[in-house]
Amino acid sequence: MAKRPIFEEVSQATPAQTVPAGNLIDAGARGGPNMARGAIRAWLVVLFVMVVAMIALGGATRLTGSGLSITEWKPVTGALPPSSAAAWDAEFAKYQQIPQFRIENPDMDVAGFKRIYWWEWSHRLLGRLVGLVWALGLGFFWLTGRVGPGWTSRLLTLGLLGGLQGAVGWWMVSSGLGAGMVSVASYRLAVHLGLAFAILGLIAWYVFQLARPSGQILRARRAGEPKLFSMTTGLMHLAFVQILLGALVAGIDAGRQYTGWPTMGGEWIPSAIWDPALGWRNFFENAATVQFTHRIVGYLLAIFAVVVWARSRRSPHPVTRGAYTVMIAAVALQVALGIANVLHGAPLPEALAHQLGAVALFVLVIRARHHARYPYETSVRGTIR
Repeated sequence: MAKRPIFEEVSQATPAQTVPAGNLIDAGARGGPNMARGAIRAWLVVLFVMVVAMIALGGATRLTGSGLSITEWKPVTGALPPSSAAAWDAEFAKYQQIPQFRIENPDMDVAGFKRIYWWEWSHRLLGRLVGLVWALGLGFFWLTGRVGPGWTSRLLTLGLLGGLQGAVGWWMVSSGLGAGMVSVASYRLAVHLGLAFAILGLIAWYVFQLARPSGQILRARRAGEPKLFSMTTGLMHLAFVQILLGALVAGIDAGRQYTGWPTMGGEWIPSAIWDPALGWRNFFENAATVQFTHRIVGYLLAIFAVVVWARSRRSPHPVTRGAYTVMIAAVALQVALGIANVLHGAPLPEALAHQLGAVALFVLVIRARHHARYPYETSVRGTIR
């Protein structure tokens, strides 16, 4: 065996050190690091905006009484609206067969029908576009190897929930086509809206996850605040329950039947809060019960939000404290919008603002929760982003 020299040139022999690449979502199959992560995050932001628009358009469709204008569910062929006078007459004839026309709109003509038809048709079209953007985006990222381990199932779940949402939407609409019905069942409306918020919440969480490389996320988790995270999780669930209660209020127009505040019809606890004939259905069909419950849970949500915010002031992370301050400001704004809606009888602009306020609050709670779980690193030089 040859002896190694005492003095050896090592400048060329030292192997280059490799940096762990993390998962494929941080280093795309093509391009530089973070290419896939940034692209997928941008795609999710587009989906997020489209789902928010869906929620707003759905609210406008309900508030204008347009949700029952299309009486069939044709996911493919229904994408095209009537293109001739005869086609419009045929579509209007279908609407004339349902109770809503006979009871609420017996004097409606084709021109009036077109006004409500376009609301519902636009809502359904946007739903189809959301599905198309999801399918094209996921197909592209998956086929080009840009989706990292563990992310395929997450992104696929969004599409499956979107398909379920379409079926739930028709299940909701069909409830308003039966004998004696002039609107959809409130509990089905709550399921439909709740599923929309669940999809939106998942997208928001994924967007926050992809805001930083996976290495930073893993390091941030070690600095997380479990107590604050747990409290914010409870707040998120309570906010979701309040959103469902708001859907029940909207489903039976309870917000327009008691327009006083802080009392209801001059009473702190309305005398009509319980109808023995309805039994458990009071929680879905009694306007006094539904609105009173929504108010009480709103008060509890606001109080708990203040408690969570106060706890966040003890966080050593400035960005986390800032996220909770923005969240508590959204709570105050949403309470104000709710009171304004009650006092003014829930007109279209204010009702839509209240619904979008719920979207903003829910997302900001999720954002604060994410910061509690994965805080931004701080040093003597400030926040490390």
